[in-house]
Amino acid sequence: MYAILRTSGYQYRVEAGNIVRLPKMDAQEGANVEFDEVLQIGGENGTKIGTPVVDGAKVQATVVRHGKEAKIIVYKFKRRKGFEKTRGHRTQYTEVRINQILG
Repeated sequence: MYAILRTSGYQYRVEAGNIVRLPKMDAQEGANVEFDEVLQIGGENGTKIGTPVVDGAKVQATVVRHGKEAKIIVYKFKRRKGFEKTRGHRTQYTEVRINQILG
């Protein structure tokens, strides 16, 4: 059984037992979290597509850890002007383990 859920403006296809990297969430490591915005549920019994969400569907997960992605380098320059600028950032993420899909 799989579900497509929406969180922080992104959509993820998840199955029970998967570990998924989501944008940083305000939750402690080991805490249980629940996602209510489930857009689609599919499995052996067929597929349920929400309008826009499936009524009564939830995805339960546990926070595994928080971390930072590899550094992204942003380089800007303007030709023939002597202008160069280097910036970068590391996106923070939260890893969650999908425990159960309730539909």
